[in-house]
Amino acid sequence: MNIKEILNTLPHRYPFILVDRVLDLTPNKNIKALKNVSINEQFFTGHFPHHPVMPGVLIIEALAQAAGILSFKSMDTLPDKNSLYYFVGIDNCRFKNPVLPGDALILEVKIDRVRGGVWKYQAIAKVDDKVCAEATLLCALRKV
Repeated sequence: MNIKEILNTLPHRYPFILVDRVLDLTPNKNIKALKNVSINEQFFTGHFPHHPVMPGVLIIEALAQAAGILSFKSMDTLPDKNSLYYFVGIDNCRFKNPVLPGDALILEVKIDRVRGGVWKYQAIAKVDDKVCAEATLLCALRKV
């Protein structure tokens, strides 16, 4: 999927869209996506000026956005103005290596289970095959 297809699938917009391309997707199973990390990202201005590092919370958000794409494709639907796909939990989150400007952040998300409208995923973010972050994510589609 290219960025146009991603923007049709997620409600997020600049500066908060954190998935640039979907490299592989198997509905009801997994997704592999890409976030190109650029020095032009707004958050690098203050995090940290002397040594820019992508905030961990944004790495996790990028994984959650990849999970959202996977879920919408698995449900064969698109978001609408009457619902939102909420991030409802994070468990076992660990940060192992920093993500720096110029990195190609690979987002790998696998569906663990779906129960009661809550999706549970195993998520890993990598740069050059080194794990940068990993977590168990929980998301749910809810009416607004």
